[in-house]
Amino acid sequence: MRYRVLGGTGIEVSAYCLGTMMFGAVGNPDHDDCARIIHTALDQGVNFIDTADMYSAGESEEIVGKALQSHGSRDDVVLATKVHFPMGEGRNRRGNSRRWIVREVEESLRRLRTDWIDLYQVHRPDHTTDIEETLSTLGDLVRAGKIRAFGCSTFPAELLVEAHHVAERRNLPRLRTEQPPYSLLARGIERDVLPTVQRLGMGALTWSPLASGFLTGRHRRNRPIDLTTGRAALTPARFDPALPVTAAKLDAVEEFTALADDLGRTLPELALAFPLAHPAVTSVIIGPRTAEQLAAALKGADLVLDDDALDRIDAIVAPGTNLYHPDGVWQPPALTDAALRRRPLTDRAAG
Repeated sequence: MRYRVLGGTGIEVSAYCLGTMMFGAVGNPDHDDCARIIHTALDQGVNFIDTADMYSAGESEEIVGKALQSHGSRDDVVLATKVHFPMGEGRNRRGNSRRWIVREVEESLRRLRTDWIDLYQVHRPDHTTDIEETLSTLGDLVRAGKIRAFGCSTFPAELLVEAHHVAERRNLPRLRTEQPPYSLLARGIERDVLPTVQRLGMGALTWSPLASGFLTGRHRRNRPIDLTTGRAALTPARFDPALPVTAAKLDAVEEFTALADDLGRTLPELALAFPLAHPAVTSVIIGPRTAEQLAAALKGADLVLDDDALDRIDAIVAPGTNLYHPDGVWQPPALTDAALRRRPLTDRAAG
């Protein structure tokens, strides 16, 4: 396993980061089995684990905490978690406010059975909270010793720049990492997010390298899609082959499969190797649900994509383009709230 420095922090992390979204009720409810997966990853050189408070409503953090305690390796693990999404019915049990972050970090520490979090990430933007409020809160947590560094997830490039400038003007600690979706099928961040990350000296931890299962090899053109398991069971409409966007993904999968075959590798191995070829990417988050899936991911860790292979990838999906809009990507209020892009009815005419 190779290691890279995380966003100028001096912290070295493995090129694969073990994502735990599928640990708990949403994916694998067997805590002992999940612990074995975590232990195997650690024993194979993975020193970076990513979770979030909202994964299975805190259950994922609990699993990670128990597994690290039983393995006895907390001091050697770079542990990352996230805050933002609702954790209960209360009106203020969500978001990026000082009130919520200060409260929720304590809950994450308790569930993780640790005294500190190495990387604490804001899971999504929050347009109701001033970014200065969020940055100052996270800086206070660093000074209090509860977290070592902080970053964000799925922020657009313009918000990364805004956060950087606010930190400079107000003499606040800055965001060290961004966690965006990135895959062979979703390359949009190459246009703006990844270049911005590089200019700001941040690290990038990319998620969904298998494109919600489309790059596992299970879903192929002209074959029935099993809608009873995995991501397809959670969001079956997004796997409907009758939809043009699904058909485009399946067509690209056929070409990527052919490329993987020519390289003597599997499609998932190709998919996991691709993000690591970008100079802005620090670590790729792999999210196995089973031990077999972890083994398959680790098997491809030695794959190096040469320029010819990357040129063939560019010919299938052009740099900076998405064949689909990745699930869960934040949309700005200017798009989601029609009132922000429509003048009052009485003020729309030219004369």
